[in-house]
Amino acid sequence: MSDSHAVVVGGGIGGLSAALALHRHGWRVTVLERAPELREVGAGLSLMANAVRALDTLGLGPTVRRGGHGEAPGGIRNRHGRWLSRVDATEMVRQLGTTALGVHRATLHRTLREALPASSLHTSATVEHVESDPDRASVRYRTPDGPRTLTADLVVGADGLRSRVRAQLWPQHPGPVYAGSTAWRAAIAFADPVPAAISWGPGAEFGMVPIGDGQLYWYAALNAPPGGHAPDELAALRERFGDWHDPIPALLAGTPPGVVLRNDIHHLAVPLPSYVRGRVALLGDAAHAMTPNLGQGAGQAIEDAVVLGAVCANGAEGLPAAALGAYDEQRRPRSQAVARASVTAGRFGQQLRHPIAVAMRDTALRLTPGRVALRSMARYADWRPPAG
Repeated sequence: MSDSHAVVVGGGIGGLSAALALHRHGWRVTVLERAPELREVGAGLSLMANAVRALDTLGLGPTVRRGGHGEAPGGIRNRHGRWLSRVDATEMVRQLGTTALGVHRATLHRTLREALPASSLHTSATVEHVESDPDRASVRYRTPDGPRTLTADLVVGADGLRSRVRAQLWPQHPGPVYAGSTAWRAAIAFADPVPAAISWGPGAEFGMVPIGDGQLYWYAALNAPPGGHAPDELAALRERFGDWHDPIPALLAGTPPGVVLRNDIHHLAVPLPSYVRGRVALLGDAAHAMTPNLGQGAGQAIEDAVVLGAVCANGAEGLPAAALGAYDEQRRPRSQAVARASVTAGRFGQQLRHPIAVAMRDTALRLTPGRVALRSMARYADWRPPAG
């Protein structure tokens, strides 16, 4: 098995998770990252129970728990602060076996990176072409020292929303589309206790998640045309959300200038017919980029990685028909169902703007028992890694 070689295209959370899963099963891995430095760009994220279990399988659960924050009881509020739905942390643990975890993206990325051999990580490596046949795959890429080519038993396309691997091997797929919302996010120092909660207004959302070490991750989203920018994004947010309930004004007031990230939200509205082409497997956003409304983007990528490692546990033997077919069979239905559900959650959550529809939704949430709401959420977080 030591001769089995995998090339992972992309050094984000999904790519590093895949590399680690394969490495733990005896594969030699090469990670190609086009950026000059291997680091995660972003603020924070929520890891639901499924993602935490997947990290446990990779041997990183205890480390990530120490570096993050077990989410305090929270739920959903309206813009005035009235609770529409509450989440009981004890009941969540009873149903799912673990609570959700807030963590800084950079902390998770560093934890994954440090679990891999340094020799397997290659930066400033821009992949230009991928080929696959039933027996081998090859990757041609460019470095500051010139072009290079690697042959491998397996290539993992983990190169994100605008995946070059997907575009080359699935040329008929239309690619990502704008989901109708733009989002801002930041991680800041904030010592006061804050629940992990979402607040909704007409066509608007503001979320907050403690991520450990005295830090808090906040994000905001609005219905908007794509491609918009403000001369001062933080000032625009303070004007838009400044009259929302506490502690939202305080969070924005405590955000240093220049740390706010703004990105339009895109997703793969057309699902891929397969995540596998020959000896190439897609993973994470390259396979199923989804809206953030269920907080499952990173979690689904880590699930992908764990399943890929499990089906490839015997090395290159049996690839691609058996092992990669099993990967596609296990991951595509679930991840695409989560992606569809996330779009629906956004339409009835952040994107809903008609006053009558908003009032009806809010009333329905207030009348729904917390246990019922938790069970609805648990259907996406209640996932178990494959045995072995």
